[in-house]
This record gives sequence, structure tokens and C-alpha cells, in this order.
Amino acid sequence: IATMLESRLQTKPRSSPNDRETSLWSSGLGMKLEAVTPFLGKYRPFVGRCCQTCTPKSWDSLFHRSIRDLGFCNVILVKEENTRFRGWLVRRLCYFLWSLEQHIPSCQDTPQKILESTGVQNLLSGKVPGGAGEGQVPDVVKKEVQRILGHIQAPPWPFLVRLFSWALLRFLNCVFLNVQLHKGQMKMVHKAAQTGSPLVLLSTHKTLLDGILLPFVLLSQGLGVLRVAWDSRACSPSLRALLRKLGGLFLPSEANLSLDSSEGLLARAVVQEASAPLGLWTGALAVLWSLCSHLGCSRQICSRVHLAQPFSLQEYTISARSCWGSRQTLEQLLQPILLGQCTAVPDTEKEQEWTPITGPLLALKEEDQLLVRRLSHHVLSASVASSAVMSTAIMATLLLFKHQKLLGEFSWLTEEILLRGFDVGFSGQLRSLLQHTLSLLRAHVALLRIRRGDLLVVPRPGPGLAHLARLSAELLPVFLSEAVGACAVRGLLVGRVPPQGPWELQGIELLSQNELYRQILLLMHLLPQELLLLQPCQSSYCYCQEVLDRLIQCGLLVAEETPGSRAACDTGRQRMSRRLLWKPSGDFTDSDSDDFEEAEGRYFRLSQQLRCPDFFLFLCRLLSPLLKAFAQAAAFLHQGQLPDTESGYTKQLFQFLQATAHEEGIFECVDPKLAISAIWTFRDLGVLQQMPSPAGPRLHLSSTFASRDNQEKLEQFIRQFICS
Repeated sequence: IATMLESRLQTKPRSSPNDRETSLWSSGLGMKLEAVTPFLGKYRPFVGRCCQTCTPKSWDSLFHRSIRDLGFCNVILVKEENTRFRGWLVRRLCYFLWSLEQHIPSCQDTPQKILESTGVQNLLSGKVPGGAGEGQVPDVVKKEVQRILGHIQAPPWPFLVRLFSWALLRFLNCVFLNVQLHKGQMKMVHKAAQTGSPLVLLSTHKTLLDGILLPFVLLSQGLGVLRVAWDSRACSPSLRALLRKLGGLFLPSEANLSLDSSEGLLARAVVQEASAPLGLWTGALAVLWSLCSHLGCSRQICSRVHLAQPFSLQEYTISARSCWGSRQTLEQLLQPILLGQCTAVPDTEKEQEWTPITGPLLALKEEDQLLVRRLSHHVLSASVASSAVMSTAIMATLLLFKHQKLLGEFSWLTEEILLRGFDVGFSGQLRSLLQHTLSLLRAHVALLRIRRGDLLVVPRPGPGLAHLARLSAELLPVFLSEAVGACAVRGLLVGRVPPQGPWELQGIELLSQNELYRQILLLMHLLPQELLLLQPCQSSYCYCQEVLDRLIQCGLLVAEETPGSRAACDTGRQRMSRRLLWKPSGDFTDSDSDDFEEAEGRYFRLSQQLRCPDFFLFLCRLLSPLLKAFAQAAAFLHQGQLPDTESGYTKQLFQFLQATAHEEGIFECVDPKLAISAIWTFRDLGVLQQMPSPAGPRLHLSSTFASRDNQEKLEQFIRQFICS
């Protein structure tokens, strides 16, 4: 494969306009780009800003004004200049000297602070059930608190931490070419640390390296030893003792017991106090041992750590409560519509909470539990926006959906990503970049050499397509609004024009703004919230308008002025006095209905530009793996063996997805995560019901969808958004 690719890259471009080499170089926009850069003009796009609605003060005060002028630093590159000493011996011992100069803060007073905390003191004074006032001796309780705290954490040993940092620095230099960190993002974290409040850092766990790489990066930047949460069940006692000395946290098993258990009452109180001032990450077991295989490879791996903008948790808890409005379940919103019982979409938000219910979360009040769940949506949205798009995701998307002209379309798609405010994690000469990307995907693609020295890249069938589909999902957040809008337009046209009809025929149809709003609402209610990344403070109708604006901006929709209607650009006759334009975003009450009534006379058509059909199909196919998995899950309802446990039914559905993929040759939706998402969505939709049983909760098929007719209605409702 490498030989064929090298011979292709060394082929000189021919001047013949009919040559295939020319078609590979020409992009969809008629441009020729020799190099790919992660810049728009002279600046990189800044990503990961906090929510301006919920944390306006943090949005302004914790932002580094000159962040766009700052570049990246290699955190594993330690030289003589990084130490206080100079000389030839220092240059050979710089790693060791650097580790000796790291600041390791002491935590000797942590047990006393926890004993003096409000939650533990309430137990000692007997103000809560199960406390000392009900027969327990305070001294015994104090010893129990110290025992639990000793199980959770131990004061870090400075010498051991420095020794481990030195060994880890050498190990990372053997594995990586560099570990990049944006200086501007790090300055914002330092600015937040200077406020004196404790820092709590959350990770999305892109790789198994997070458990050791992130604490090392933050220690090297002067933030001290970071506490990392580990699973005590997966560690031996000796490994657990070592990790505690390095700053590891191990939650006691009784902390996850139910609220009715008096055994876990004291443990939960200690855990709540021990984890406010500590940064918690879920570590991975034996990461160092799993990376030993990399030592035999050449150092060709680069890594980048992304940090979103910090925000004040105190400010969020005060501001976020004011954004709460009425909500309904997915069953109340969509089930009457897909069954044909009504046509109007309720003017309310969707309540869909899939946050795991653990012991510490159950110990909170219901209002605080909702606050934590919605905080997780904000954090997930910021973390996804902070992640750079890699070249493998772009290549996988092009191979799955648009694989005619790889060179030109790779450049075009990179520019589209930057225009939408997302960052990319690559740069360099286009040919060399594609060579490196294809070498990373060599196990999942086939390179075929054809006449005139051209190279044809073909995805391998079977698991190779499923892997490419998982990689291409990383590109979905970039085009998510446009993809939702394109699938909604597809749902409008499915009953008007033939699915395989020409683009000109579909462009004749008039699409009213109200119809577009309705289809977008139906689709966004169907899609999971962790996929939409819709912030809890954002209204559904705001999102509908954002989707419509994106479709107009990218040129897929053009306004159609009907006779007698006011031009869309005519704002002179709008009644400003009665409806103020500076209402808070998300504040939609009954008085706003007039604004949407004005949309009845607004119509749109599909644009007839040459690039629009391919781009429309590209957007629709971004959501097709998830929607096809949902549709096949609906078709599987009459074959599934119910009742069953959630894990058992997930296994049944995944096996059905595999069998269907082998029959149809479409492997994009063969993913266990898609099967789980379909089951959770059907459970919220009222298709599946979870009932208690002596062996644990089991899934049952609801009586409403026991009939084959309603199952087919559900499948047709989902398939209207799928573009073949």
C-alpha cells in the first residue's frame, strides 16, 4: 500500500484537461490549494467558550483577549531553559531537574477540614437520621470518617510524585513526537485559578491516555497535583496504595448504595466533602501497561490537549435556575403525532435525562439533580466544540459520502469546517497530508492503482465501513444544524415528489416557514440530546430559526416572495413598539406567537445551484447512520424477544443490525452505541417500558405498539427523514 501511494504522489500533474490527475486536484469550488492551513486569514478559530446566557460574567472576565495571537507549546519538550541551572550536565539531566522543581502542595489539613464540614457535623450532632444522636458515639464516628477518608485518598508523597513525573516525561517522549497545548487556553485556566476558588476539571476521555496525560500536563503548567478518580474494583490492593500516593481517588463501595441504606450515609457525606475542592476524572486501568506496545513503534504520534473556557459554578447555579421552563416527555410530544392522533407540535421543551443515577447524585435534592444534569449538557457541548477535527474524520466522511475528488474536496471540507468556527488538528502540504491520513486508515481502505498512474481509494466492505462511519461521526457536530435542516426538508418533500426524482423537480415545491419549523421540531425531538448538543438554556424555536438561517447561509434555501406578501428584507413596516426586540434569548411566551404567525406568508425553494444536490445529499447522509439504526430498531420490534434486560435486548438488536448489514451491504449503522441510543429513545417514546422484576428491571413492549400497524407507523415516521 505504501509503495503504491508513494508512486502516485510522485506522479507529476499533467496538463491535459481530460486527465484524471486534473480531476483529482480540482475542488468543488473551482479552487486549487497546494497546502492546508488551520487558519482563516491570520487567526485560528477560537473554540470552547462558555455559555453567555448562564455565565455572562465568566464569559467576559475569564476570556484571554489576545488568545488568537498565542500559539501552541509542546509540554513534553523540556530543555535547559526550563530549569534554573545551565551547563552541559544540565542539558543531560534536564528531565530530572525539571521534576525536582515542580510544586507539590501539601494536603495535611484535608481530614480536619472534612471533619469540620457541615454534612459530617450534622451526622456527628444527630441532626440527620443515622447520626450520632441515635446511639453512635462521636469518637467512633470520627474514626469511621478517617477510615473512609483513608480509603478514598492519601496525602501525596512529593518524592514519589516527582519520580513518577520524571519517568512519565521520558515515557511520553518515547511515545509521542509532541503533546500540544494551546497557550491561550492555559492562560484562561491560570486566570481562573488566581480567583482562589477550587478548580474542577472534567474530561470527555477521548483515549485511555487521559488518566495519566491530563494530570501530567496540568502539573507541568504549575497547577499542582490533580486528584484523579479510579475504579477501586479494577485495581489490586498494591496498585491502589501506589495510586493513592500519586493523587488517586477511590470512592468507597458503600457510597453508591441506595439512600435507604444507613451504611452508605456516612460514606456519602464524606465523599461529598472530599470531592468539591478536587478535580475528578475517571481514570483507566493499567494505562502504562497498555501503552507498552507503542514503544516498539516509531515516534510518529502527535497529541493535543484541548481546554474549554472556565466558568464559575456559583454563577451558573444562580443564573441557570432562571432559564427553567415547562417541559414534556418524548412520549407526550411525539407519540400522538406519529400515531396520527394530532398534527400540532406542543409548544414546550423535551425532557430527556439519561444521566446515570448514582449514590452521590441521589443524595441531592430533585432540583439540584436537575441542575447537575443540565450542567452536564453545557459541559458536553463545550467539550465537543473544543475538540479539533482530525484528518481521518474528514477522509472517512469523503470516502463514505463524496469520494469522487479526494484532493480538492478535502481542501473544500477543511475550509467549511473553519468557516463554522471549529478547529482542525492538522496542517501541511495537501499531498503529504493525504498520504499520512490514508496510511492511518490503511486497514480499512483499499488502494487500487489504475491506468496512467492514478490511485483509486475504496473503503473495504464489512467492519471497515463501520469504522469509517464511527470516524465520520466526529464531523457531525460541525454540520449538525445544516444536517437537521436538510433531513427536515427531506421529510417535507417525501410525500410530494418521488424520492429519486430530479433535483429540478424538487426545487419547484414551495416550502413554508411554518412547515419547516414543524419538521425541524419533530426531528430534533426524535434525536437524542447528547447528539444535538442543545444547551438547556436554548429554546427549541431559537434552534429552529438557527437551522433555517444555516440553510439559507449555505445556499440550499432561497426565499420565494409570494404575490401580495411583504419582502423578507423589508423591515420598515415591522411594529417595533408592541414587540420589543431585546427580549432575553429563550424567553418565549404567548406574546411571541404573533412573531411566528408572520412566518405563514414566508416561503422558500431549494436552490438550483450546481453544487446544491451533492451538498444536500452529503448533509442528509451525516445523520443517516443514526436514523437508519432507529428505523431498523422499529422494524425489529415484532422479532425481538421481550421481556428482556436492557443489555440482553441491546445484544439482540445489535445482532439484527449486523445481519441486516450483511444482507443489504450497508454497515454504517452497525454500532453498539447506536443500538443503545435507539433503545433509550424508544423507552422515552413509550415504545418500550421498563418494569421491575425480582431479577432486576426488564424491558417490555408497550400495549400501544404491540400492534403491527403502530410499529409500521413508527418506522415510516423515522424513514421520512432518511435520504437514500
